[in-house]
Amino acid sequence: MTDVILETKNLTKEFKGFTAVNEVNLRVQRGHIHALIGPNGAGKTTCFNLLTKFLVPTSGQILFNGRDITRDKPAQIARQGIIRSFQISAVFPHLTVLQNVRIGLQRELGTSFHFWRSEHSLSALDARAMALLDEVDLGSFADTVTADLPYGRKRALEIATTLAMEPELMLLDEPTQGMGHEDVHRVTALIKKVSQGRTILMVEHNMNVVSGICDRISVLQRGAMLAEGNYAEVSKNPQVMQAYMGTADGELEAGHA
Repeated sequence: MTDVILETKNLTKEFKGFTAVNEVNLRVQRGHIHALIGPNGAGKTTCFNLLTKFLVPTSGQILFNGRDITRDKPAQIARQGIIRSFQISAVFPHLTVLQNVRIGLQRELGTSFHFWRSEHSLSALDARAMALLDEVDLGSFADTVTADLPYGRKRALEIATTLAMEPELMLLDEPTQGMGHEDVHRVTALIKKVSQGRTILMVEHNMNVVSGICDRISVLQRGAMLAEGNYAEVSKNPQVMQAYMGTADGELEAGHA
């Protein structure tokens, strides 16, 4: 039996008669990079919001490591090891790169968000923070004020702060959105690198990214699961091609959103 870390059973979310997520059954295997893709408005981000409890499901179940977490609060979800990044850059712009990562590490000291603590009291975290920055190729930017970082490097910093929370499951929402080719390549390689020993579920539009690093792909359309499989299987699925391209001819090509 495959080792499933996250599973949804008939997960549904309705908004005043509109069904945004419709009986979605998702199974994410431990150690995989799993992509959630689909046209705009397919329900991908709503699905993420349900998994991290920013939204409460109308019906259905969410299981993490076999445990029902459907009614858990967002903070409880995070403590169990489900850590999420967002489409919009979520870093502290006027702190240095090192200070940003150190905030994520403060949980280990039991001083989370005690911003009035002296610099000296947090110095014990510096070695671990630097190790995380090195892991995402930001070691040379440690003393840079975050606002001065290029956009792609800010997304790398977000991944570092996510890693600081020691996630068992990382949820990445559009990690390459708005990036140029060079940044996309860098962040894609970074996701592949940090996936070692971890599980990643990601929403992503860029098919080059999805085809290059994802073990399994789930396709949503109008809130429902349309198809699932590896890239070769999904890209040849006539329903998926119809949803993305408006035609059943040819194949879904890397590069199309």
